[in-house]
Amino acid sequence: MPEPLVPTLFIRHRTHLHALLVENQPWFCAHELGRLMGEFLDERMLRKLDADQWQMMFIETYGTAEERLVVSESGVYALLIYHYCPEYRQLREWLTRQVVPALRDARPLRSIERPTLSVLSWPQMSLSMLHWQDEPWIRLRDMPCLLAGDQFNRRESWWRKVSRLMRGF
Repeated sequence: MPEPLVPTLFIRHRTHLHALLVENQPWFCAHELGRLMGEFLDERMLRKLDADQWQMMFIETYGTAEERLVVSESGVYALLIYHYCPEYRQLREWLTRQVVPALRDARPLRSIERPTLSVLSWPQMSLSMLHWQDEPWIRLRDMPCLLAGDQFNRRESWWRKVSRLMRGF
């Protein structure tokens, strides 16, 4: 069994809502969110969302660890629109202004969550790379050099070719 994730507990109108931050993205327990909305949110109801907006996570709540259905932040907003009710405005404001900022402020700052720079070096060239959200990013202006037939050898200008040939005489 994987290590269970430990969510943060929020309370609104005496109703609990467990939420957690995974890879800097807020996730909310679907069952508890449904109670706040007055809806029963199960897998069938969540099929209206995109596949990346809900999933099962191994979470520890009330001292027990179990698989729980969770909804992403964008999934919550989609549900609030799909099942529109004027009272959801206050729920959305609470989530946006209190819950999500509290989740982000409570997380420990790790270098993995912040962009980091690195340099790839070869004898003929070096390349700056930005690492952010587990993805490497390369400047667009460096791409022609990488995509050329000989990726480690930049094209010489005609003047450099001529000067190199002249040195040989």
